[in-house]
Amino acid sequence: MGRIDSHGCMEKTRIDPPGTKKYAPYSPGVVVGNTIWLSGQIDVDAGDTIEIQTQGALNKIEALLAEAGATKHDVVFAQVLLKSMSLYAPMNQVYGAWVDDMDIKPARAAFAVDALPADALVEIVVQAIRT
Repeated sequence: MGRIDSHGCMEKTRIDPPGTKKYAPYSPGVVVGNTIWLSGQIDVDAGDTIEIQTQGALNKIEALLAEAGATKHDVVFAQVLLKSMSLYAPMNQVYGAWVDDMDIKPARAAFAVDALPADALVEIVVQAIRT
């Protein structure tokens, strides 16, 4: 259980490791109790292919989860935003390898959007519960 703040509510903790690149005013992650919400992760600096950007986003997710005392095995939901549904299959190959060793894979939604920050090809949002 998390701590209770002065208002009697579960205390929120910000996950914001040094050097985290942000594209807007937000917290890269927020923890309340054992629940972790991560902002959408992109990695345009990794390269310009969907495979490289997907792996880069997943690497960032793992690093943020580690800051919160969790691992990818604690992820319960993932939302994948793609620049185009034509990128779905190659993204899914990288994502599939990432979740392959999970006994219970996260629930997931994937869809195309008009545009992503920094002209990214993919953005991945996850929610996790520390076990």
